[in-house]
Amino acid sequence: MKFRCERDAFLKALRITSRASGTKGGLQLILSGVRMALTGDELILTATDRELTITMSLIVAGDTDGEAVVTARLISDVVGSLDPGAVNVKVEDGKICIDSDRSNFTLQTMDSKNFPEITVIDSNPVVLETEKFMEALRKVIKASSADESRAVLNGVLLSPETQGLRMVTTDSYRLALCDLPGLELLNSDQNVLIPARSLQEVIRLFDNDQHISLRFTGGEASFDIGTVRVITQLIEGDFPSYKGLIPTHQPNRLVINRENLINAIRRVRLMAQDSTPIRLDMSSAGLELSAITQDVGEAREQLDATFEGEDLTVAFNPEYLLDGAEVTQGEEIVLKTIDSLKPAVIQTLDSEEFLYLLMPIRIN
Repeated sequence: MKFRCERDAFLKALRITSRASGTKGGLQLILSGVRMALTGDELILTATDRELTITMSLIVAGDTDGEAVVTARLISDVVGSLDPGAVNVKVEDGKICIDSDRSNFTLQTMDSKNFPEITVIDSNPVVLETEKFMEALRKVIKASSADESRAVLNGVLLSPETQGLRMVTTDSYRLALCDLPGLELLNSDQNVLIPARSLQEVIRLFDNDQHISLRFTGGEASFDIGTVRVITQLIEGDFPSYKGLIPTHQPNRLVINRENLINAIRRVRLMAQDSTPIRLDMSSAGLELSAITQDVGEAREQLDATFEGEDLTVAFNPEYLLDGAEVTQGEEIVLKTIDSLKPAVIQTLDSEEFLYLLMPIRIN
């Protein structure tokens, strides 16, 4: 294999695909590599850890077709160290040679025969309403769990609703739900659970002027974004039954300026150390945020707000509360509560298409 390309384009492709490479040694060492396959002037780079695969196509000045697998992190570091300009790449005798100006590197390659076969998903693609889909995805993904012991909580549930598509995530302490009316993506009896990690890559790769095509087949899904394809294994298992957790009636209602609330949470949480919650005291006088950590200090802040209901004090994890305020859109948002122990809901003031449900923390 032999080709010539620009350093910046090559480095971008390496960094994008390398995010799917694995880190295990031993028999899984091949998963730490990126496969480069050249046909004519098209170079296809692929990395996978078997659960997530990222491929990217790059146009180069091809000389000799072929393929090679080289450690993803190492080649990315090497190419990144080069000065901008043309890079010459040649593979022979089990080694890859990279030349640029006066710099020359020779790296060992791995046997490409051991690299996993990548599934070609050839089902008909669905071209997404990209802006709405990505906006909904950004809203819900923070509520997914990073605890790998409960795999079904590591994903984003996509399910069909009467009016369109619904996205749901939960880590058992909070839940985010977003409806997309009019987006018919799934069959009426089809639910899919896509790993949040894979969707984070889709978010990272997305550019506002791009279309995204989505395909499903068997236990996999793929997203095409420009010249990049993200392929992910779907999560097997039953997503928790969540509909019964969403309160149907919450008599207490706090309406507040979103930016003011976000800034106040950021300030007060400085004193919410060692798992200390933030307390919200709600009354007709408005809202007071407070956090007290023994032997550290305390913070209090008064905010103007409109409150309807019985005076109430409720406490939340400060990071979870901040996430909820940040992903809920609108100049003003509403916090709905029942009492200090039952789930609270954060929503946009004039829309019910998105909700962020948050469990309170018991306080003395």
